[in-house]
Amino acid sequence: MIIYPAVDIQKGKAVRLRQGQADQVTVFHDDPVSAARHWQSLGAKWLHVVDLDGAFQGKARSFEIVRAICQSLVIPVQLGGGIRDAEIAKGYLEAGVSRLIIGTMALEDPKRFQELCQAFPQKIGVSLDADQGVLKTRGWVESSKQSIEEVLPRLAEAGASFLIYTDISRDGMQSGANIAMLTHLAEISPIPLLAAGGIATLADIQALYPISKKGRLTGVISGRALYEGSLDLTEANAWLAAQEAASKA
Repeated sequence: MIIYPAVDIQKGKAVRLRQGQADQVTVFHDDPVSAARHWQSLGAKWLHVVDLDGAFQGKARSFEIVRAICQSLVIPVQLGGGIRDAEIAKGYLEAGVSRLIIGTMALEDPKRFQELCQAFPQKIGVSLDADQGVLKTRGWVESSKQSIEEVLPRLAEAGASFLIYTDISRDGMQSGANIAMLTHLAEISPIPLLAAGGIATLADIQALYPISKKGRLTGVISGRALYEGSLDLTEANAWLAAQEAASKA
């Protein structure tokens, strides 16, 4: 199980939102590139980047910052936010992004999403962002009126290579992961799953780890907790490494 530090970009700065609300923002770093380097220096194996302006406006807004992040790191980067067509996707992949995360298009335009997956095989994942079990789109401001169970088979068949599940009610709240839902999704998902929303402490990592050994859960994404220090990346990675070593002994 891999921990993905999150660098969310808004107006050129590294920020975190509470429950995805654009007016509930905390700036954690004036320079997203420096924030990315910081997490790499602490042992991050992947970086999770979101163009929040792109997510809300439907267009790529942080392309040059994302390119600079990719050029500054040796670890791979996954990116979401505002990727609504193949041209934008191609540009980001050529800029050094390892894989892309699609939200709105995957739910609102299944045909175009399938075409994107076919154009960039094993490079496209889906962000499934749910509030009270209902999936949201367009930067979490609109309801899709669909549940995860409804869309999961179609997304896998279209060619999605991984999923990210975010519990919106817990995002940025440091209230702990939704263990019950993640256990359920890890059991039913035909493709790898990453968890986001509410992961705040080493105890949360420890609670999620058994799910990763039984199902499809392969990673967790954390932002505010890492920036504020309630979750220590070095300590958490060391704990995970110890568990893996013990399982192989």
